[in-house]
Amino acid sequence: MNTATFIIKVGGDYACFTNPGLKVERCTYPVMTPAAARGVLEAIFWKPQFRWEIREIKVLKPIKQISIMRNEIEDRQDKTPIVIERKRQQRASLILKAVEYVITAEIVLKAGITNIIGYADQFSRKLEGGQCHHTPYFGTREFAAWFEPATGKEEPDEAIIELPLGQMLFDTAYRENDERKEIGFHRHKGEGKRVARGYAHALFFDATVKDNVLTVPREKYRELYELEGVHV
Repeated sequence: MNTATFIIKVGGDYACFTNPGLKVERCTYPVMTPAAARGVLEAIFWKPQFRWEIREIKVLKPIKQISIMRNEIEDRQDKTPIVIERKRQQRASLILKAVEYVITAEIVLKAGITNIIGYADQFSRKLEGGQCHHTPYFGTREFAAWFEPATGKEEPDEAIIELPLGQMLFDTAYRENDERKEIGFHRHKGEGKRVARGYAHALFFDATVKDNVLTVPREKYRELYELEGVHV
């Protein structure tokens, strides 16, 4: 056995699962993306020896979107300090209010790793104790998320029979490439790691919520791993 399945209940006052196709203003998807769900789980517990694969996201609260104005910095922080007064921009954001989900996910071991019981026990203890590596958030850091073990019997407050979402962000593949050294990222092998250079490749899928559940296609993970040139 090289996988372990968990169900986790998460929620927060606000969320912004940004559609990367809308460059200027932040506009959230109506439902949490698989990439955001993975980010929440990695904030609780992550090791380079395994990956989180999201299977389902169940929507518990009615979808409520609101528009707000937010102050953002136009540049990323680097070695040169940013003068906030010169770089501040006010942008409109379409965000979600009062969200709750149940995430079904698997710990999937990478090739050559066998300690699934140990990793599963560590995550279970963190989940039960409310412990995390850093505070999970929904899209942006100011939208903190809480988490707790799910029972699997959670019922939604409002039924969603079928809601097509169109093309939704699945996740991002980080591809090594000598000709497109746009960003740096870590590549892990066993206990070691190295800094690789390449570019980010966004993956999308045709998403639909049926009976309050967004099902994540397993084949997208195979596509992700093939693009990254790694094996699980």
